[in-house]
Amino acid sequence: MHTPEPHRTGRIGWLRAAVLGANDGIISTSSLMVGVAAASSGPRDIIVAGVAGLAAGALSMAAGEYVSVSSQADSEGAELDRERQELAADPDFELRELTEIYVARGLRAELAEAVARELMAKDALGAHARDELGLSETLTARPVQAAVASAASFAVGAALPLVAAVAASSHASLTIASASLIALFALGALSARIGGAPTIRAAVRVTFWGAIAMALTAGAGWLFGIAA
Repeated sequence: MHTPEPHRTGRIGWLRAAVLGANDGIISTSSLMVGVAAASSGPRDIIVAGVAGLAAGALSMAAGEYVSVSSQADSEGAELDRERQELAADPDFELRELTEIYVARGLRAELAEAVARELMAKDALGAHARDELGLSETLTARPVQAAVASAASFAVGAALPLVAAVAASSHASLTIASASLIALFALGALSARIGGAPTIRAAVRVTFWGAIAMALTAGAGWLFGIAA
């Protein structure tokens, strides 16, 4: 019996939202906490800032991802409605259009027309959605899934610098930054491995930008602490 070859395309939607949320959670929350710590704030202020950053960031990520992916889903729906109307109005033209697509991909004209007829007889809208519009069930927009994944992964990522701050007996900013950079490197490597991309390059890229963000907010906190 033939076993379907496993592919990673089915993971793209949730993987993108989850990785973006976790990265944002670690970077934004740790940067906020490092900035507050650099302003010579006490441990309680640092932790309060982290909790506020976690709550606000998770809600913001969920809302932003939902609106963004909903817009994509609306666009996909509008395209499908238009294609459905065109199929009803002029099926012969749509058949020629699908045939030309297959010819352009390398099929002989006779075979391309036969394939187009077979596919349209079974599911005309599905064939045009997939081969003309580039839409598929695997990659379709799912707003709720993306929003939940983003919020949950942000909260998980943001919890790490909070835990580091609570565990730190001294030098809170150094502890938070170190733990966050290690987590960013691991997350970058893990997400690249899941997606089938080079691991080291992805891990270094995520870690580098996290370090830049924390350095800038630490500098801003230090300046405000001096001016206070």
